[in-house]
Amino acid sequence: MSWIETASLSFTARHDSAQADEAAAVLEDLEGHRNRLEELFPRLPGNVTVILHDSPLQLWLAHPMLLLSRRLAGRTARRYVAAGYRADEVHTLSAPVLRELAAGPDSERAMLLSPRRAYTALVVGVNNPLLPPPGRPGAAMRALRHPWLGQGAAQHFAGQVPLLRAAIAMRLRQGRLPFPPGPRDAPLLAGSVFDLLARERGERACVRLATHPYGSTRDAVTDSFERSVADTAHAWRAHLERLATPEPGVALADAV
Repeated sequence: MSWIETASLSFTARHDSAQADEAAAVLEDLEGHRNRLEELFPRLPGNVTVILHDSPLQLWLAHPMLLLSRRLAGRTARRYVAAGYRADEVHTLSAPVLRELAAGPDSERAMLLSPRRAYTALVVGVNNPLLPPPGRPGAAMRALRHPWLGQGAAQHFAGQVPLLRAAIAMRLRQGRLPFPPGPRDAPLLAGSVFDLLARERGERACVRLATHPYGSTRDAVTDSFERSVADTAHAWRAHLERLATPEPGVALADAV
């Protein structure tokens, strides 16, 4: 395998020489996504290196925290642990590998948004002192203790939530859903918390939730939704039911 670099205005991709077209498409999408985030978040990172890995093993070796997150995740959520970030770096599986891991058309579209999701998580980390890029053990442990916050913002702003209908439906059939989602469910369900907030209070409320250094989960939820954690949990579970319900005439085609 021969590694080369492809550059855009705000990103530099490192990738297999055979995947120059795929890398260019990723960078083009990230530039557009960056422009949208620039309108929402106070700060953005500088030039970011995007490493496109050719296998899950290669990704886990380069970013061991992702392997831990994957092992903690439930079966339904596990496939969506496909990208991560460090300071000024995004690590993601390459597009061909993401397509191979997908369960169906919507799942494939969600998987291909993994670079967006990891870049958004980096942007959140740059803006929230409690969620900095995981360069030290303390930062990594905070991210693992509150996975719904960083992962939820990343999933929501990347646009993955509407594409996860089939996976959400399967998770609902599996039983109890803690609120907010813990390590088992965050890779799949955390974005739905922000999706609910956006519907009720708008995108700016989502930005505040992602970037304000709240002292506790209780403070974050009650301040953002302006109601108790118990009431928000009830509204969230009802929202998951809505997300999992197909539109008339549309089947849940993706297998999970």
